[in-house]
Amino acid sequence: MNIAVVPAKNEQGRIGKVLTMLGETRIDRIIVVVNGSRDNTMREIKSLNMPNVEILYFKPELGVDIPRAIGAYRAFKEGACCVVFVDGDMIGNMLDHINDLISAVKDSGIDLAMTNCYPEIVYGNELTQQLLIFRKLLNVNLGIYHKVGVSTPSHGPHAVSRKFLKKADFRDFAVPPVILAFAVKQDFCVDVATSLPQSKMGSKVRGFYHAVKIAETIIGDTLEALNYFNDKPRTRIYLHREFQGYNPRRRFDILEKFLKKN
Repeated sequence: MNIAVVPAKNEQGRIGKVLTMLGETRIDRIIVVVNGSRDNTMREIKSLNMPNVEILYFKPELGVDIPRAIGAYRAFKEGACCVVFVDGDMIGNMLDHINDLISAVKDSGIDLAMTNCYPEIVYGNELTQQLLIFRKLLNVNLGIYHKVGVSTPSHGPHAVSRKFLKKADFRDFAVPPVILAFAVKQDFCVDVATSLPQSKMGSKVRGFYHAVKIAETIIGDTLEALNYFNDKPRTRIYLHREFQGYNPRRRFDILEKFLKKN
């Protein structure tokens, strides 16, 4: 069974398009992790009347990537042999790309299949340049840069195999670069399965403040992954600067409760 995990927070006007698109792919079941929403996201999902959609509802905001971890665990428990992660705001035409990810896992034996969101690296601004430098730093140290470039599970749709899920710590799905480091460390098959430029994803435009915070989050996650890979304490510090971003808002406490109860 192929299951899609879709985090959704205040995605009214978008979530319906994402779920409709997924319904046309090789996905058999969709788990939507609705959290912290104050709009009509839930109503929009229910109005679709899609029998293969399951909603996991959390009143508080879970924080970035925690919904992925929750969805991954639920999908594993439901017997998924391939889990695809797609953000609830991505309204770009991704049907073929989702199928590419599923094919990579189901037909080609890839355990962590990623999307190349930078098929051509153009440093549009200083923030993007800084972020991509850290992404490259991690992938070079993992020994996979020649194969995947700056691709990361933090950015774009990606998929994992059941074999991967059986060994992974589901808490690490909340810090996506760590699952990449884990995959390499455990000799899982990691590769890029499809190419989709950032500009084609149709992600919501959230402003400069969010861009800075999410960049700091991913940089911190990358440092944490690098330290994990090298068997060092999982700090988020580089040259005496700590990169936290949205990390403090991640509700690991709710994730822990969910993992224990389910």
